[in-house]
Amino acid sequence: MTKLTYYTATTLDGYIADPDDSLEWLFRQDQDEKGPLNYDEFIKDIGAIVMGATTYEWVRAKHPDQWFYSMPSWVMTHRDLKPPVIEGVDADVRFASGSVREVYDAMVAAAGGKDLWVVGGGELVGQFADEGLLDEVITYIAPVTLGAGRPILPRRLDLELLEATQNKAFIAARYRYVGPLTEDRPPAAD
Repeated sequence: MTKLTYYTATTLDGYIADPDDSLEWLFRQDQDEKGPLNYDEFIKDIGAIVMGATTYEWVRAKHPDQWFYSMPSWVMTHRDLKPPVIEGVDADVRFASGSVREVYDAMVAAAGGKDLWVVGGGELVGQFADEGLLDEVITYIAPVTLGAGRPILPRRLDLELLEATQNKAFIAARYRYVGPLTEDRPPAAD
């Protein structure tokens, strides 16, 4: 069965980027690229990805001559964005707006039995969680606090810890999405 995972890094106080959308705090952290819950092992099982417009624009601005994803990629946006045009790279980027459920169905169809990755940001992941489509969260927690910025997941959710270990400067953790925070769930019908 296809699994939707949010794979990201966060600060100890729960931010994926600072108020200026900078990730400089992340890039200076020491990690073992082949260590626990590493990117290479994760990405080999991914058949389609989705990201928000801010994440897409950040990737394009920081790496204008590169596109890192060989699989079909969706960008959720209401903006007029252009797909990457990079010599020698066949970037399959699709822009969408509206319901994440429709995008999820298209991603599953395009993934060829592989899993799905929500690259970012937190609000987009929250929309997938709202629809009951989020399966797991994998995060690298850095020994940094920002005090403000883009939250990792701006929702009240219950998660179950499945795995946690150290990867040099990071705590690498994998969680199963349980559902809305227990206190926020409607009472069960009699």
